[in-house]
Amino acid sequence: MQMASSLRGEVLNLYKNLLYLGRDYPKGADYFKRRLKSVFLKNKDVKDPEKIKELIEQGKFVMKELEALYFLKKYRAMKQRYYSDTNKTN
Repeated sequence: MQMASSLRGEVLNLYKNLLYLGRDYPKGADYFKRRLKSVFLKNKDVKDPEKIKELIEQGKFVMKELEALYFLKKYRAMKQRYYSDTNKTN
């Protein structure tokens, strides 16, 4: 039972972290929230600890992808802001 409750905590943390990251999602926070909820609900009946761990890893991968997306978006915005004047003179 201890295993299941620790995995439950991990799943809840993952959900909260993804929900937090979804605030800046390009298609909007509401869209992201709906998709996130449907994915988690789809897997709510999974009982196998190995399968749960696998799903948690998939979720962590999505978190890394979102962080990379936001970093790239921020980088492009900064690059555009700081280098747009130089490109116009050439």
